[in-house]
Amino acid sequence: MKSGVRLKLLRRTLRERRVLAQYVRELKTPRLQPSNDQIDEHTRNLIASVVMCCPNLERLVGIYPAYGHEFDRLTYALSTRTKLKEHVWFVRENQTITQRSQKQLPPGLMDNAQVDDFLHMHDKWESLTTLFLFSGRHGILERDTLIQALYRLPSLQHLCISNFDMDDFDDVTLQSLPPLQSLRLQELEGITFWGLSEFSRTKSARAIQSISLVHLDITYLSAVSNLLLYLSELKRFTLVQDSCPEVATGELIFQPIIASQSLEYLHWDVMLPGTANENLAKSILAGGFPTLRTLRAPFDYDGVLQMLCRPKAQAVFPSDKYNKFFHADACSSGGYTRALLAARKAAQQRIEDARNSVLFKVVVEEDGRVQEIFDLCGYIGTIGSKIRYSLEPDVPGNDRALVDFSDLFGGTEEMAPKGGCTGMWNASHHAGKKWWHHAERHRFRPVDLQKFF
Repeated sequence: MKSGVRLKLLRRTLRERRVLAQYVRELKTPRLQPSNDQIDEHTRNLIASVVMCCPNLERLVGIYPAYGHEFDRLTYALSTRTKLKEHVWFVRENQTITQRSQKQLPPGLMDNAQVDDFLHMHDKWESLTTLFLFSGRHGILERDTLIQALYRLPSLQHLCISNFDMDDFDDVTLQSLPPLQSLRLQELEGITFWGLSEFSRTKSARAIQSISLVHLDITYLSAVSNLLLYLSELKRFTLVQDSCPEVATGELIFQPIIASQSLEYLHWDVMLPGTANENLAKSILAGGFPTLRTLRAPFDYDGVLQMLCRPKAQAVFPSDKYNKFFHADACSSGGYTRALLAARKAAQQRIEDARNSVLFKVVVEEDGRVQEIFDLCGYIGTIGSKIRYSLEPDVPGNDRALVDFSDLFGGTEEMAPKGGCTGMWNASHHAGKKWWHHAERHRFRPVDLQKFF
């Protein structure tokens, strides 16, 4: 079976049955290769022709084409879908812009035609609610262009911005964002603890219900404290970084240091040891998180956070003993690893150590004689706590807690297990192997964009 045959058959069906095409809301393309920026032009054009057959398309799943400030049919086709609800901009390097950046400083690296083309892509997306902006391989999207594009999306609620340098996205750009419900900021060197503190006081931040700060290297805990304090509608908060945010020298400390009256879910992932976990634990004990129900802390040194949650009999999964991905895509620094399996083993070890110790004894006496003695073993946790201690990944089967762009753009060994489909299930067809056989395709694991928030 030649490449693209299924897409061509689908396109023919949709063109012949226009009424059926109007009911298509989601289009899932085959996993054609592990890296989306290598999709050949023929395949992109073929997918674009299928997209043009679906007037009410809301999302394109399984392929996120790279955009290099040049015209391509797939990006244009998506820009014409008025009912589109989510889109991922994977901005790659443009040679003309790169050459221009070597002779001048921003702004002005993008010419007027490139700016206008990018902005006009958003004109028909009145229903778009979810937008991802990801810079890959030195992709440039200047700050003014970025902000103008966001304000052309009246229904925008969920925004993820990642991997842009400080010339494209900084503290000033952050404070210019439109009102949102969910925001994820990842690997943005232009964002500082000061900018986050100022952003928490802006009007556009008041309605945020979920915010994720991933690898921003926040220096001081006050930035986190201000976000949790001023975002009164906040339900979910995620902090992932290697360095440990500390209390500034000379700063007055009142318990709880960090607090939120509305937070229900907290992902606290600080790799290097410090006072962050201790300050969080003291804040929870001081009643700073009355509505918190789930706490996920892969780096819970000494179990100070596990002690505040409901006791668990088992922290490891039954399948963990068969898991060979101890260091899969691990981010290491000085011997530390972000593998969830290691975190679950550490939590289980604390449970076993407590279980092997006697908490107290119950002595049963009758007529002055000891009849029986019962040893009641210890446990890790707090009886009556409403907080659940979680070490489950966002993507089932992953060894990383947080879903990342590698799950979205390219397959890993977990996402491409051995023994993919080659069409063997249809081997009994009378036309023979040339009819049913195709290149091996691994099982598709969809990644919901909402898991990023």
